[in-house]
Amino acid sequence: MESVESKALPHVGKQLKEEVRVFAPATVANVICGYDILGFALDEPGDEVIMRRTKEAGVKIVNIQGDDGRLPWAAEKNTVSASVQNYLELIGRNDIGVEIELFKHMPIGSGLGSSAASTVAGLYAINQLLGQPISQRELLPLAMKGEELACGYPHADNVAPSLLGGFTLVRSYEPLDVIHLPVPANLYCSVIFPHVDVPTRAAREMIRKKVLLKDAVQQWGNIAGLVSGLFMEDYDLISRSMEDVLIEPTRAILIPEFYEMRKIAMSAGALSFGISGSGPSVFSFTTNRELAQEISHKISKHLNAHGIECNTYVSSINSDGPKEI
Repeated sequence: MESVESKALPHVGKQLKEEVRVFAPATVANVICGYDILGFALDEPGDEVIMRRTKEAGVKIVNIQGDDGRLPWAAEKNTVSASVQNYLELIGRNDIGVEIELFKHMPIGSGLGSSAASTVAGLYAINQLLGQPISQRELLPLAMKGEELACGYPHADNVAPSLLGGFTLVRSYEPLDVIHLPVPANLYCSVIFPHVDVPTRAAREMIRKKVLLKDAVQQWGNIAGLVSGLFMEDYDLISRSMEDVLIEPTRAILIPEFYEMRKIAMSAGALSFGISGSGPSVFSFTTNRELAQEISHKISKHLNAHGIECNTYVSSINSDGPKEI
């Protein structure tokens, strides 16, 4: 994993703060054909962290809200506090003390990068609190370690867009190489989170370890087509390229009404429809907000008719990433 360059790191920046409040956005990872390499940030939902300096050294969580009691409070087990501990060790300032309040405004286990948003909010907050002694991009390996704690695998397709904003491509993991992609001006996203349980670890374990070469070639072509479509603002090419022949056929089994939801979205005029991350959330691209809202409404109505509650979100692509609020 990439580390901060071997240079003399400043212990803290020049403009110290006593307290910061930070929002970090949810993300859609994989983006259908780009398993573990593509992702983009949403305007909503997201998580918030309040962080303040304390006289006593160490990292403590003093409040967690919105998690229904599911998240650990122990500093070494919670992705937010553990990532802050790693940050302080990296800059050589384990003498610093902070306390953390975490506000979950997005569902856990939704496939929308819940752990990533919390981790990114915490890392961005501590870096702001201490005057930004390292760059935002240098926070990325630390955020990936948070993902490893959360789900057992240090992937970047959620934390990269949440931290850097916009649409990101992980070209390589060793060495880590993350690239910003352009976002067409009229690209909107409709997200539906059905209230069903699809654990990330379980969804990852279902994936085939070997694939047919012809399927791999088709997938590579789709990834290249999607990236080209983003650069050229070619919505038709984006639509043609958003097909997953490797992962979706397996993971779709875990999501009730998946193919009916896709039929509804595509019949309404969506550019695409697929699984967000490991699910159960699904998303579609459209070229205007009104159509995205219509698709969300139709799918929500369909799920409710089948006894499945859901959350819906409509968003443009968030180009800002985390921010102080």
